[in-house]
Amino acid sequence: MERKTGEFRRSTVAGETVDAFVPGALPPADPSLALDGDLAQVLARAEHAVARLDLAGEMVPSLDWFIYAFVRKEAVVSSQIEGTEATLEDLLNFEATPEGTKPGADIEEVCNYLDALTWARREFARLKGLPLSMRLVHGVHRRLMRGVRGATKQPGEVRRTQNWIGGARPGLATYVPPPPQEVHRLLGDLERYIHAKDKLPPLVRAGLVHVQFETIHPYLDGNGRVGRLLIALLLEHWGVLHAPLLYLSLFFKRRRPDYYRFLNEVRRGGNWEGWTEYFLQGVGEIAEESANTARDLYRLVAKDRVRVVDAKNSSLTAVRLLELLPRHPVVTIPGSIRMLETTKPTATKAVGLLESLGILKETTGRKRDRVYKYVRYLDLLRTGTELIPARGNRP
Repeated sequence: MERKTGEFRRSTVAGETVDAFVPGALPPADPSLALDGDLAQVLARAEHAVARLDLAGEMVPSLDWFIYAFVRKEAVVSSQIEGTEATLEDLLNFEATPEGTKPGADIEEVCNYLDALTWARREFARLKGLPLSMRLVHGVHRRLMRGVRGATKQPGEVRRTQNWIGGARPGLATYVPPPPQEVHRLLGDLERYIHAKDKLPPLVRAGLVHVQFETIHPYLDGNGRVGRLLIALLLEHWGVLHAPLLYLSLFFKRRRPDYYRFLNEVRRGGNWEGWTEYFLQGVGEIAEESANTARDLYRLVAKDRVRVVDAKNSSLTAVRLLELLPRHPVVTIPGSIRMLETTKPTATKAVGLLESLGILKETTGRKRDRVYKYVRYLDLLRTGTELIPARGNRP
């Protein structure tokens, strides 16, 4: 279905004249987005899966477990899409190290993502905090880019120069975003749409907002991570989920060529239906997987709790350590002492009990500075966070 989604305007970058794309305002019009036929069925499945995920989050005793797990998984995968080579275990290993340890560059990028999301949700919760707005998005970007690649490219500020995507030079670009003088206006229009009343379902709207943000590409670097994080913030802001449990970076990573293809089809021919079906398939797939993972993680911890309580040499400290593992699945003896606020002999005994039950596994083989992992918990959580070879330039 052909529709006009914007217009091209001449712009100059690095001495070359290019055709920069300026998108029209949301929602799609002439014709409007058609949510019928197969697309209506995909939407229904996605809504059902998200409702199941939300219910799973409400039924577990400690929602913080799953927020901790899913946020870290998303931080790793979203950063991998941008070229980092940090894995989930790399992140958890760093978090288990003594305070003051300096992270490597890739881990620092992942930690920035965690800090940015935590800050944004804290603003949501504060009585006088920032609402979901471009000011908040700029704050997210500022925290994402702090001290890492792109730190010199105006963190938290809208770009003042023309950028391009793909190709060694502007003339070979696969996509050229709007000229800089249009960006503030376009972001203002996008913010108004986020807060406007719209008959389209929230899941569909989240997909539209993501495309529009990626199309505007308002920053010199870091647009992809901000655009993916924006999806989670939108779903929480609109009340679709009560907590940030749904993240689509894993789906985008699995189907990366389709992601860029549908983005380009929206810009070139207005194929919002194709993009929306792809996006909703991702929502349904990841929501279903996340609900199953939440269930499996809870069952594992509940089963292991019974084993610890029933052990002959069990102790309250060992039970407390198990309860802390979902938020600290990689531990050391010094770390356990701090978490449990106890002595070294008591912490060592608790770790030893969980190791003897096969709950914790020592992974270094060293006699000193040993590291213990909640292996089965990590096995359930790490799916999709493995590194994959790069697939060339992004369109």
